[in-house]
Amino acid sequence: MAEPGCPIALIPAHNEEATVGTIVAQVRELWHCPVVVIDDCSTDATARTAHAAGATVLPLTLQLGAWGAIQTGLRYALRQGYRTAITLDADGQHEPQGIGTLLQPLADGQAEIAIGAFPERASRARRFAWSYFRWLTGLKLEDITSGFRAYNHTAMTALASREASLLDYQDVGVLLILRRKGLRTIEVPVAMQPRVLGASRVFRSWWVVGKYMLQTSLLCLARVGYNLPPGADD
Repeated sequence: MAEPGCPIALIPAHNEEATVGTIVAQVRELWHCPVVVIDDCSTDATARTAHAAGATVLPLTLQLGAWGAIQTGLRYALRQGYRTAITLDADGQHEPQGIGTLLQPLADGQAEIAIGAFPERASRARRFAWSYFRWLTGLKLEDITSGFRAYNHTAMTALASREASLLDYQDVGVLLILRRKGLRTIEVPVAMQPRVLGASRVFRSWWVVGKYMLQTSLLCLARVGYNLPPGADD
């Protein structure tokens, strides 16, 4: 069970054996907190590598994608009694040294969610998508798709709910649900590294970007909470 005040790190992973062990080891060494790797049906040695590095591994029997894996981790964290969760990628982009920067606004009571932002990483496709979704949703965030985040207990509970279970992408839909609940989100600048291997799941081609934008646009226009003030749906 959770120690009082101790956060938990959640890392969704699909075929990340080359990098996940290093990320797990760095988080454990720097922050002395438990690390959970949610293995999203990897076909390589991701689970074994993560376990050898000291992580608790949650193997999924169906591939759920990044958000489904993170929500699984959040539900596990809540059942174990954790009140703060950090999410970061397994591909080496997010530097564990930045976790303290994410936790500080939550500790100070400035926000319920902190997002590690590094807008300079954006390709043309990513910048285009960000600009479009800022226009569509009214979100004022710079780095909309960053998965390097910290959630307090209220945010964790909101995102572990059934309402948040059918989101295909973790970024815009999650932010809209949090806004609908009246929770505060803050961006903090962090450093990020290029992916060690592979390409972005969403921004690897204009075709995939187009599909992502269409699906997420429908999500924004559905009941997730476009421009709804807190309490409007109660």
